[in-house]
Amino acid sequence: MKRPLIVQKFGGTSVGSVERIHSVAEHVIRAKQTGNQVVVVVSAMSGETNRLVELAKQVDKVPNVRELDVLLSAGEQISMALLSMTLSKLGHAAISLTGGQARIMTNNNHNNATISHIDTSVIDEHLAQDKIVIVAGFQGINEVGDITTLGRGGSDTTAVTLAGVLNAQECQIFTDVDGVYSCDPRVVKNAQKLDSIDFPTMHEMAHKGAKVLHLPCVAYAWQNHVPLRVLSSFDAGEGTLVAGKEAKPGICGLAIQKQVVSLRICEEHVDVVDKQKQMLGVEESHWVTDSTYSHLLVKADCRDKLKLVIEDKIVTEQDVSLLTLVGSNAAEQASQYQQLLNLSDISVLHFCEDTHSITLVLEPGAIDKAANVLHDNYIIASGSVEREEKQVHLG
Repeated sequence: MKRPLIVQKFGGTSVGSVERIHSVAEHVIRAKQTGNQVVVVVSAMSGETNRLVELAKQVDKVPNVRELDVLLSAGEQISMALLSMTLSKLGHAAISLTGGQARIMTNNNHNNATISHIDTSVIDEHLAQDKIVIVAGFQGINEVGDITTLGRGGSDTTAVTLAGVLNAQECQIFTDVDGVYSCDPRVVKNAQKLDSIDFPTMHEMAHKGAKVLHLPCVAYAWQNHVPLRVLSSFDAGEGTLVAGKEAKPGICGLAIQKQVVSLRICEEHVDVVDKQKQMLGVEESHWVTDSTYSHLLVKADCRDKLKLVIEDKIVTEQDVSLLTLVGSNAAEQASQYQQLLNLSDISVLHFCEDTHSITLVLEPGAIDKAANVLHDNYIIASGSVEREEKQVHLG
């Protein structure tokens, strides 16, 4: 009889040192000893991807995208090899595989690739030999064999896609917090851990900046009915189960995006700028309009790439932060948010409305205070979330 299979994914903080990798190995061994086959997906060690990006930018402010993928893929390979060595030393057969060796095939979109399919034959063969299989997250190869990467947080996508194609019993995402919170607990002191959250709300939270889960990971799990659980690498507990197709009423959570830039564009140039943005692959963006100009909101790390082609069309630029309230009726209360924040001397620069959320554009220095004010009034005061003691580990 075939044993059940579990996919476990460990983030950068979880594998941030040799000591922490040893703790990860103990998690993995416990899962195997309870009768499971285990496939492990690892991220790069905490801070490693940023270090590699900075090295690339010292060579070229806008690095060649193919070579950047080759460079960045090294981070996960370090983690997978160290974990495999640790498991072997502890007496458990293990093997590490790069994305290419695991036959994770992607499209050709360097730096933000999408998995097209996975040939599981190599992984299946190693599992049949009773090995723990460790796969480098965040990476794959395209049709010509070039290394590709899946974008920030792509190890989550690797894990949940593997869980889907391998028919895993559960995909467990181990991170530095003990579950999904109603807002980032490092910013909002009264943030509440959720025992469970539905897929539509989790998807919107991830789309609007909540970093506990990567957006494509949530989308894939939602579409393919993959049980998804967020757990702590440091503490025992049930974590947060992500399941359910129906969104709950009311405001369920807040998501924060920092390091965003607002580019003010004259109205006659909007169509041209929008086309250039799409050609450059700048997908995560918003347009907002006032009486005179349109404002393109993009991640700050896209600024240099965009300015290479549209600098003459930018009137001004401003660093901003985004605060999104997620809920089926969130957009109906925009004036209330503004009035409440005005009482705390916080100005809302713009609003961006979506079907299940509303995003407030704020000055960077106001984002933390605004998040606490709105969370206390719309999550805590309404009793939307049952309060639990939170445990947060900052790597």
